[in-house]
Amino acid sequence: MGVFIHFSYSQCGVETIKKQLPTSIGIVIYSNDYETLFNAMRFANFSKSEGDTVSIFLLGKGVELDNIVKENKDIKEQVDSFLDNKGSILGCGTCLQSRKNSEPQVCKFSSMADLYEIVRKNKIVLTF
Repeated sequence: MGVFIHFSYSQCGVETIKKQLPTSIGIVIYSNDYETLFNAMRFANFSKSEGDTVSIFLLGKGVELDNIVKENKDIKEQVDSFLDNKGSILGCGTCLQSRKNSEPQVCKFSSMADLYEIVRKNKIVLTF
């Protein structure tokens, strides 16, 4: 005689997702493409709204986010929302200097050691 368990796989999956504890997510952005930046920031904000800790590091062309927020209101709104919710955005100092940006407004001057720390400390690391 067997035991019959009545629930669907999809129901099990939903319940499992709801019970997951917050996690830590590191996001490395190395693109200056508007759509990519917008979606990366939307994802960061959504993750924070789910209770996750989110760290962002801008690398290469990603540091151009500092100027892009001056041109694109949708991206600016996403960045402002992230920063207003106690988010922190770090930017590669060498990349900022090569673009003659010595006083970034959106990100903090950082180094490879900071990027390394983001990769090491976060359970999930995504690149955009």
